[in-house]
Amino acid sequence: MPDSQASLIVHPLFVRVTHWINAFAMLCMVMSGWAIYNASPIFPFRFPVWATVGGWLGGSIAWHFAAMWLLCVNGLLYFAYGVASGHLRRKLLPVRARDVARDAALALRFRLPHETGRYNAVQRALYLLVLLLGVLLVASGLSIWKPVQFSWLTALFGGFDFARRVHFVAMAGVVGFVVVHLLLVLLVPRTLPPMFTGRARHRAHRIDQAPQRTRA
Repeated sequence: MPDSQASLIVHPLFVRVTHWINAFAMLCMVMSGWAIYNASPIFPFRFPVWATVGGWLGGSIAWHFAAMWLLCVNGLLYFAYGVASGHLRRKLLPVRARDVARDAALALRFRLPHETGRYNAVQRALYLLVLLLGVLLVASGLSIWKPVQFSWLTALFGGFDFARRVHFVAMAGVVGFVVVHLLLVLLVPRTLPPMFTGRARHRAHRIDQAPQRTRA
């Protein structure tokens, strides 16, 4: 069965720009958040100084808030674009438990195929999960930042101390997602260049014509 190749736009410019802004803002938020955590640990460990930014508590809080606003504005723009353009619906839906279980089993056996420009069921589930974790981070972060003004929210989380734990666990979930994301890039390195160029060479099996190369 012959195949053909075509250069496809898999990541529009807006998606690429917001992706890298999100990556930068998330890195700043995590590293500054670790520095804030170190000032008053809730678990019996601290993060190494080299993995933090801000230098001191006040500086780290300033970094955290600056990155927070950047991430929120950029995230809202991405979400609005995704809904209006149908990008989120096409990329993330549908998600079915049986599809996730099937693709997870294939991935564990290193037999999961990758189709250019499409997410498999595991990827779709992970992206939806990280979006939910983002909502949890915002809600728990507000209850920590303004426990008096958002007293109802703080109470919903079981108090200030428990809200910090929820915030930490949600952060750990996002960091875990990033680690898995990077591992997948290492396993399928051809997925990285399109995040800069927007284009990828798509191989599609054809039975109705001889192999040919087209340019988009």
